[in-house]
Amino acid sequence: MIITTIILFLLILGVIVFFHELGHFVVAKFYGVKVEEFAIGFPPKIFGIKRGETEYTLNWVPLGGFCKIVGEDGESKNDPRSFGSKSIFQRFQIISAGVIMNFILAFIIYSFIFMVGSPMNIEGEDLSSAKSVDKVQVRITGVVENTPAFNVGLELGDVILKADEEEIKEIEDLQNYTKENLGENIVLTISRGKETIEKEIVPRKEYSENEGAMGVSLARTAVVKFAPLEAIKRGFEWTVFLTSYILTAFAIIIQSLVTTGQTVAEVSGPVGIAAMTSQAASLGIIAILNFTALISINLAIINALPFPALDGGRLVFLMIEKIKGSPVKQEWEAKVNNVGFMLLMLLMVVVTFKDLMRFDVWGRVVGLFG
Repeated sequence: MIITTIILFLLILGVIVFFHELGHFVVAKFYGVKVEEFAIGFPPKIFGIKRGETEYTLNWVPLGGFCKIVGEDGESKNDPRSFGSKSIFQRFQIISAGVIMNFILAFIIYSFIFMVGSPMNIEGEDLSSAKSVDKVQVRITGVVENTPAFNVGLELGDVILKADEEEIKEIEDLQNYTKENLGENIVLTISRGKETIEKEIVPRKEYSENEGAMGVSLARTAVVKFAPLEAIKRGFEWTVFLTSYILTAFAIIIQSLVTTGQTVAEVSGPVGIAAMTSQAASLGIIAILNFTALISINLAIINALPFPALDGGRLVFLMIEKIKGSPVKQEWEAKVNNVGFMLLMLLMVVVTFKDLMRFDVWGRVVGLFG
C-alpha cells in the first residue's frame, strides 16, 4: 500500500510539473528562445533523450522540474535566441506560462469530471442542465473531532447506506433514527470507495446544536453528468471558485502569521500530500483527479507569489526593470534568488519534519522492520 501511494504521488506530481514546465517550454519556443533541457525532477539524471536542440531528461529527485532556457540568468543578451534578448513583455509571458498551464490543467480535469459524472451535493442545486442524475445517496461531508463519529473512524466521503436495518435514502432518515436511539448502540453500514464496512456508534444524548448527536455534517449527493459544453462551463467556474477560495485562505494564513506569529491551519509538504494521496486513492479515480486538480491550483498560486526563486519573484524583477528602465544587476538578482531558494528549502525541511511527526511516518517505517 505504501509503495502504491508513493508511485501514485510521484505520478500526480509528475503530471503537474510536466504541465508547468510545458508552459515555459512552449512559449519560449514560440518566441524563438533556445531550450537546452526539459527536465522532470532534479539531478542527478536517470536518463535523457536528445531531440533537436533540446535534451529531455528524467531525474532522481522527484520534487519538481525545470526548463534550462538559454540566457535566463541574464547572459548572452546579444544572442537573438537568448531569453535576455527578448522584450520585457515576451519574458513576462515565458515566465508566467508555467502558472497559467497549471490553471489550465485544473480546468481540463474539472471539465472532464463534470462530463463523466462525479458525486456532488444536489441540495438546492438546479440540475435542469444535467445530462443524468444517478445514485442519490446520503454522504458525510465533515467529521468533528472528539465526537462519536470521529472516535469510531467515520470519514469525509463515506456514504451511509443503513442504520441497523433501516435504509438511509434521505438525510432526515438518519436524523430521525438517531433521535430515536440516543445513547443506544447503532450499526452504520458504510460505503467507502469499493468497500462496504460497518461501524458501531453511540449517538450522544447531550451535544452542541452545531455538532449533532454523532458529530457529522451530511449532504444528499448524486452522480451528476453534464453535456460537454455545460461541463466545460462548470469546469471553468469551479476552477475560478477554488482559486479565489484558496487565495482567501492564503491571505488569512499570512495575516495570522504577521499579526500573531502563528498559522491558523496546518501546512503540508511532500509527506503530507503523499498521505492525502493515499486517502484520495481509497475513494477512486474521480477523487484522485479532483485531488490532482486541487494541488495544481495550489502550486500555481504558490509559484505566482512574489517571493525570490519562484516565478512570481522573477516577475517582480521584470516589473522593477520596466519601472527603472534597466535590469537589476545580475549578481544582485542571483543573490536574492539564492537566499530565497535556501529559505524555501528550509521551509520544506521544517514542514516535512512536522508531517513525519503528524502522520507518524517514522513509527510506521520502524514497524515495517520490527
